[in-house]
Amino acid sequence: MKQGTTILTLDNGYHLWTNTQGEGTIHLLALHGGPGGNHEYWEDTAAQLQKQGLNVQVHMYDQLGSLYSDQPDYQNPAIADKYLTYEYFLDEVEEVRQKLGIDNFYLIGQSWGGLLVQEYAVKYGDHLKGAIISSMVDEIDEYVAHVNQCREEVLPAEEVVFMKKCEENNDYDNDRYQQDVQVLNENFVDRKQPSRLYHVKDLGGTAVYNAFQGDNEFVITGKLKDWHFRDQLPKITVPTLLTFGEHETMPLQTAETMASLIPNSKLVTTPNGGHHHMIDNPDVYYKHLADFIRQVEAGTFNNVNTIWGNSNEKLHLRR
Repeated sequence: MKQGTTILTLDNGYHLWTNTQGEGTIHLLALHGGPGGNHEYWEDTAAQLQKQGLNVQVHMYDQLGSLYSDQPDYQNPAIADKYLTYEYFLDEVEEVRQKLGIDNFYLIGQSWGGLLVQEYAVKYGDHLKGAIISSMVDEIDEYVAHVNQCREEVLPAEEVVFMKKCEENNDYDNDRYQQDVQVLNENFVDRKQPSRLYHVKDLGGTAVYNAFQGDNEFVITGKLKDWHFRDQLPKITVPTLLTFGEHETMPLQTAETMASLIPNSKLVTTPNGGHHHMIDNPDVYYKHLADFIRQVEAGTFNNVNTIWGNSNEKLHLRR
């Protein structure tokens, strides 16, 4: 298969940027978060897996409205109604799979991408060899409760009150509010600083992010506030790895519940990892991923034991 960048033309006429790295007969399709994020934290995935002794062809792409892919005019209500939906982004994954010509493959998704993995495994699971849900829960209400707890643990009480007042007044651009958000980012999203994922300039995806999430990772005002998928988890029958950072925005208790409901699943955590734990601690993250793929390939994967990161480290908060 062609290495490097390929621009796919979708049946709807829009174009998606895709990139393939690595060699071998094992295929991994990587979905980014956001929504409205981009592929960047998957750029070294093939190299990281090779460091673990595993050759994998890794396919990544920017979803519609993100970074290098086409960015529709979402100000047009007809376009927004058609393309800013769960159904569109789920079926986009399947169309990308078809146009890349891969099957019997592994699907990994981080955050919003992990939501799409859950939905894909239910609707299109016949195409999957294995699924990897990275830092995404099945019940958004539990996420909301957890992120509020996170900021109460890190920020002074007066800052939490200030943030909530800004959110009530839709005052998200307030400098003090954004400074508090950055403190939370450095403790629960990008723990390894300076983050490789910060851009000099916003390069797109904001419209999609705002429609589903809101202004930031710590408050949900968009469509994701209604995300509930728990009753569907038993329908995920392919081998499934759930991977979470030890110190992140997503609640680990929910991850445990998910592991108990997905029939053939295993939960792992990354020590000192935040929401982007593939960046915070790549050696552990990719060892977990490589071990999972090896076990599935060998037919030895099972869910007898839940595996946790073995770090006893204390959480060092940044302020």
